[in-house]
Amino acid sequence: MIEVKNLVKKYGNHLAVDHLNFKIESGRIYGFLGPNGAGKSTTMNIMTGYLGATEGEVFINGHNILKEPEEAKKHIGYLPEQPPLYMDMTVREYLEFAAELKGIKKAKREDEITEVEKLVKIKDVEHRLIKNLSKGYRQRVGFAQAVLGFPEIIILDEPSVGLDPKQIIEIRELIRKLAKKHTVILSSHILAEVREVCDHILIISKGKLVASDTPENLERLLGEHNVVEIEAEASPSDIRLVLKNVPGIEKIDIKENGEETSTTFIHEKKGEDVRLSVFRAFASAGIPLLTLKASGTTLEDVFMELTQSDTVPEALAKKGGWVEVQTADSKSNSQEQGEEVQENAGDL
Repeated sequence: MIEVKNLVKKYGNHLAVDHLNFKIESGRIYGFLGPNGAGKSTTMNIMTGYLGATEGEVFINGHNILKEPEEAKKHIGYLPEQPPLYMDMTVREYLEFAAELKGIKKAKREDEITEVEKLVKIKDVEHRLIKNLSKGYRQRVGFAQAVLGFPEIIILDEPSVGLDPKQIIEIRELIRKLAKKHTVILSSHILAEVREVCDHILIISKGKLVASDTPENLERLLGEHNVVEIEAEASPSDIRLVLKNVPGIEKIDIKENGEETSTTFIHEKKGEDVRLSVFRAFASAGIPLLTLKASGTTLEDVFMELTQSDTVPEALAKKGGWVEVQTADSKSNSQEQGEEVQENAGDL
């Protein structure tokens, strides 16, 4: 679908993108993460043909975005962080203009615009000037032009920035709906949003790819262990007796609540998930469980560790995650995760 090979972008002496390599497969929602200045927007602008690269290549469905821009761009819809809107146009006029630029046939143009307006819920403001719309509606208009023509790949740079909570939820629902028929690449600083909607995450730091995996795998691999928290109507001694024969437990910490209940923190051994066994053990003992929830390393923890240290990516790779390690004298490492092996996109 998309292949980025040895991508480099320099602004004078500043290296914004540093020999970046990765692949985007069809049918997934990808989260593209990194701190400010990491090179996210620069990479996305190169992928969509808005910027040229200093070195390297980007292929969109086999078409080189630099050498075959028209053919490559037919497969991409792009919403930049600042939507490219013409404020003195009405919504309908702007979408008609965008449809013409995208080469949508005149016979299909009206129907496609109407369909997109309904999809992003801007049909009721189609005759209003864009400059008179709220921030949320302007963002929706930008979203509409990205979706117009229904390209296979939708690239969204901070699509929910500046929106209220209700609008953010609606944008998330729209992204999930699009993902049924399109590949979506989402850049966002709202990590909870990425955790909720994305199937796969790419994290870049200082222009380099430092991790590529599912959110769940990254959270599990970066944590020393996961913790399962339970609250039960039982004394500490009874809880220890129930958990005595449950496999996969490294240690337990119990706090008596003083109301005939106890809260227990169960530390799992690496790679174990004891929740089902714990539930069954308490059910067999006839002891009610009031709470059973997993807690541990979050995506926020993963993001902070991977983007604030030069050594954490290498340490994570040793734990078994698929992680790109980029240094001046090293090449990327690819590790097997569970039963699935994800192919390394190339040396970095």
